Amino acid sequence: MLSFIRSWLPGLPSFQWSILSTNPIDSVLQGLTGACGISVLCNLMRVYLFIKCLSDPEQLSAQRDRLRSPLFFTEILHLCVLSSILSVVGARVGALVVLEFSLRAVSTMLSTRKGSQNSQLFLLCQYSLGCALTSSLSFLQEGAPHRTLSLLLGAGLAGLLTWHTQALVRHVGTMYELHSKQRYCGVCITLLTCWHDIPALLTTALKITFAVAGMAAVYLINKDFLSTSEAMRFWTPLTICYTLLVIYMQEEQQQNPSEEMALQTVFVRMGGLLILMLTVGKWLDVLHILVSLLGEVWCLLRARAMLEVCRSQDCSDSEGVYRRGAERWSPNTGSPRGHSPTSPSIEAAANRSTPERGRDTPTMS
Repeated sequence: MLSFIRSWLPGLPSFQWSILSTNPIDSVLQGLTGACGISVLCNLMRVYLFIKCLSDPEQLSAQRDRLRSPLFFTEILHLCVLSSILSVVGARVGALVVLEFSLRAVSTMLSTRKGSQNSQLFLLCQYSLGCALTSSLSFLQEGAPHRTLSLLLGAGLAGLLTWHTQALVRHVGTMYELHSKQRYCGVCITLLTCWHDIPALLTTALKITFAVAGMAAVYLINKDFLSTSEAMRFWTPLTICYTLLVIYMQEEQQQNPSEEMALQTVFVRMGGLLILMLTVGKWLDVLHILVSLLGEVWCLLRARAMLEVCRSQDCSDSEGVYRRGAERWSPNTGSPRGHSPTSPSIEAAANRSTPERGRDTPTMS
């Protein structure tokens, strides 16, 4: 049946329909695991942003209402669409997306000021996280004797985590404000004391995930090359493309990005990878990049409300850092308030009036 379908496909040069030769069940399970990972990330960020809005009296109630749990049907639709997209995208393009985001994340962390937060990065990495999970599973399960069973167990565990985090979002959106005041719900009491640690927990999990995915991405890209010269012909333009993308992202980070700027950045990144694949890649990679563009846009549109809340909170946090720094230093003298500098003339007069030791001390006869 597969050979009959391939006979009707266009015979373009270097066009390999490798997606038809892989096990479709494994691809679906890997895509489902990646989609569940994205859902867990979004659910935890929704809980964090909702509690942060409640703890800040200046936040509008309209922002809190937008962070409440979405409809069950929309969550299922979002999960199905992401699973389909991640199942179609091949391991090669997924590895390229992982490497691009890893370089971008490292550049962002190095350029971020100490004491400031960039919570938008958790939401901007949604699709990259899905590709990281699928690439890691492809690398870790390659050649395994019971690969399908292992992927099924992993997808089941990911689905269980997704279900629990969705239940947590619904509970926090409806009962947290009441339970946090009366203090008789164990889940709400735990969140009341530990909700500040959610970004640190997500940061640690993402670092581990992308560290494993980075090694898997390098292996998945290099395994298709037969010689070193062929690998160099691919890695050299890829390095140049990624360097230009990182420089572009550095310029975009100088200002608080809006929704239009975030979408524009996605088109620039995927456009760069598309031109690269048209030069040194395969036709199937071009198709996968177009599908990846659809996945990136879908994730950003789905998290639009959370991104707006993150932008407003990041701006308020940055203003708070600057305000605390201005309160610690005097604007005129540049010294800490409450400790005015001593004038040089006063110090000289004090030194002249202080008797030297032994000169004015009476001697005992």
